[in-house]
Amino acid sequence: MSAFVISQKENGKYKYTFEHRRGKTLLTSMEYYSKEAIQGTILFLQANFESISFYRFKTPAGKFFFKLAIEDNIYATSRKFNTELRFEKGIEEVKRSFLIAEILDFSIDIFAELDSEKITWTEERNNKK
Repeated sequence: MSAFVISQKENGKYKYTFEHRRGKTLLTSMEYYSKEAIQGTILFLQANFESISFYRFKTPAGKFFFKLAIEDNIYATSRKFNTELRFEKGIEEVKRSFLIAEILDFSIDIFAELDSEKITWTEERNNKK
């Protein structure tokens, strides 16, 4: 199943990607200041899916990509596709899975929390000696 994956960038802003059911990134959003804004945008796009336009582009190097828009407001840009067939399949996957995709929040750095717990535990252990 395809999914929207929310992540936090190094600059502190958030973005989402739309991941293909096989794990490839199909779309990447613009930057947002909060996770709530991303979730609101995803729900807005799903509720207005029939209004979404797929603007098609070709790079000077011959790669294909598209932008997801409603009324000329761009919400996401696709990855670059090497062939027109893969490009069309990418659009079809978005059309097929967008409304049923789940939202996954990977913006929380659980490893940072684990590292701080480890430091605290190590300090406590050393203080007992």
